[in-house]
Amino acid sequence: MSISLILACLWAVIANVLAMMPSRDSHWTNAYVLIAVGIPIIGYVTWQHGPWAGIAVMAAGMSILRWPVIYLSRWVKGRMVR
Repeated sequence: MSISLILACLWAVIANVLAMMPSRDSHWTNAYVLIAVGIPIIGYVTWQHGPWAGIAVMAAGMSILRWPVIYLSRWVKGRMVR
């Protein structure tokens, strides 16, 4: 297994462990950090393994961080409607 896929798997494990910890801000700080770390990992996976692997890793990350994605899609939809 390549280093990029190991990093992506490690990111997923850390994200799941952080989700199990109690948080006062509903895990938003953790989500911002995970997004900031995850975007370069997705780029690295895409660079090493191609776009399909990058899309698969991005989909996995979006399933873990689903609430930021939901709020972003609502915000974009609201901006498009007006």
